Amino acid sequence: MTGANSDARRRLVPEAAQVRAAAGAITDVVARVLKGRREVAELAVITLLAEGHLLLEDVPGVGKTTMAKALAASIDGSTGRIQFTPDLMPSDLIGSHIYRAETGEFEFVPGPVFHHIVVGDEINRASPKTQSALLEAMQEGHVTVDGTTYALPRPFTVVATQNPIEMEGTYPLPEAQRDRFMARLAIGYPDLADEVAVLDAQERADPLDGVQAVVTVGQVLTMIAAIRPLYTAAPVKRYIAELAHATRQTAELALGASPRAAIQLLRAAKAAAILSGRDHVLPDDVQRLAPVVWPHRLILARQARAAGQTAESVLAEILARTPVR
Repeated sequence: MTGANSDARRRLVPEAAQVRAAAGAITDVVARVLKGRREVAELAVITLLAEGHLLLEDVPGVGKTTMAKALAASIDGSTGRIQFTPDLMPSDLIGSHIYRAETGEFEFVPGPVFHHIVVGDEINRASPKTQSALLEAMQEGHVTVDGTTYALPRPFTVVATQNPIEMEGTYPLPEAQRDRFMARLAIGYPDLADEVAVLDAQERADPLDGVQAVVTVGQVLTMIAAIRPLYTAAPVKRYIAELAHATRQTAELALGASPRAAIQLLRAAKAAAILSGRDHVLPDDVQRLAPVVWPHRLILARQARAAGQTAESVLAEILARTPVR
């Protein structure tokens, strides 16, 4: 490659090294709290740097909320926490105008979404009306209250948790809400040695007590700015598009990947590439990220569900049969 594109790629090399070092520091913090599940920690950091939102979906007690708090604490920015309950109102999330008698005017009091990292615990326990209040914030980076638009801080990432097992008293996330999450992760159980380490650590102190910020908000924004223009060859972009089209054409899926899903996969792949020390995206990045970026957006056809298939298994088949050109 020659000319301006080659120069741009050479300029990205030192930035890639800096981003990789800073991202590694965040990953180290989260991985220490998760005790050995480093891949999950790295995928969470990739989502953050790709300016996405993260859905942690797993059984109770595996550390979903702890991981979300550790990710937030590793950044020297503001953190908001929302405990979703059936009686939570949209104004409890985004804020409202309050009349001040001393001034005779209405003053906007921002809600907990006005933070860099917003931890939403058990998001599926809130009503659909409250869940939908997050849509504008997650997609547009601002909220509208009484006809006035208020910008949210940058970076802005929602890390939400939900329990897929205990469904009584919950409201499943609608497709439009799930599509706003760039990635869905399951933390999983630790192995035997790591679980023993967790028991030892809990005897001494809360693992979150020793978590300190390792990057500033300014550094995170610089990292995001370095990732956005990362070089992606035309065949790699076409590969993503072919995968998306394949999900829409297979009989096993009633709903395939949207154009937004394809865009977010590309952004996540760029973040993964630069965290690997590269200044360009490879098909390997796409194949690694597709299983965490797409399955929660896909809807199985009735016959596929009856046959015991899952969105993950259908996507794996599509990845296996779609050639890299």
